[in-house]
Amino acid sequence: MPASRLTRRRLLAGLGFGAAAPLLVACGGGDDVLAGQAGNADGKNYIAGDGSVAEYAKGERSEPVEFSGALFDGTEVSAESLRGAPAVLNFWYAACAPCRIEAPHLVSLHGQFEPEGVRFLGVNVRDTATTAQAFERTFEIPYPSMEDLSGDVLLALSDFVPPQAVPSTLVLDAEGRVSARVLGAVEEGTLRALLKTVVDEQGQ
Repeated sequence: MPASRLTRRRLLAGLGFGAAAPLLVACGGGDDVLAGQAGNADGKNYIAGDGSVAEYAKGERSEPVEFSGALFDGTEVSAESLRGAPAVLNFWYAACAPCRIEAPHLVSLHGQFEPEGVRFLGVNVRDTATTAQAFERTFEIPYPSMEDLSGDVLLALSDFVPPQAVPSTLVLDAEGRVSARVLGAVEEGTLRALLKTVVDEQGQ
């Protein structure tokens, strides 16, 4: 089997699309923590982690990330279309309890940072448009989300987001490089500080 097909199969299995694999969703925690918890979820539909946060110094960041897909309204979007300003990528789905907990924090931060040019984009890994849009109405989400049932976006960003770790949030700098990563539900104060870093960089 080609390596790319095998990688995709493993990714989708981790998301719960394999016949025998349950969906494991992280409330945070580093990759090793997630791996250890994966076999001990105690019947929950998510893995309780420690909210692991990683921030990368400007000179130590990866190359700009690459991904593409479509919003639920069919509009095409790509990593390249976000460049030129900092951005937030949030991986989520509607039945994910930690995703519901963090939603108000993301809405609040969007209100604070969108006027400064920061772009917010959700990546929904599981839902139909109807389910996703109901969630967005309930929590009054002001920014759009991509549909990623295929796992293509998550696969493209798998260097930063383990497939089990939903919710996860990436902060991109204006060049499209990952400045920070949060595995698990974001806390407003933490993500505010991470966003301030990339916003302040634009004035330097």
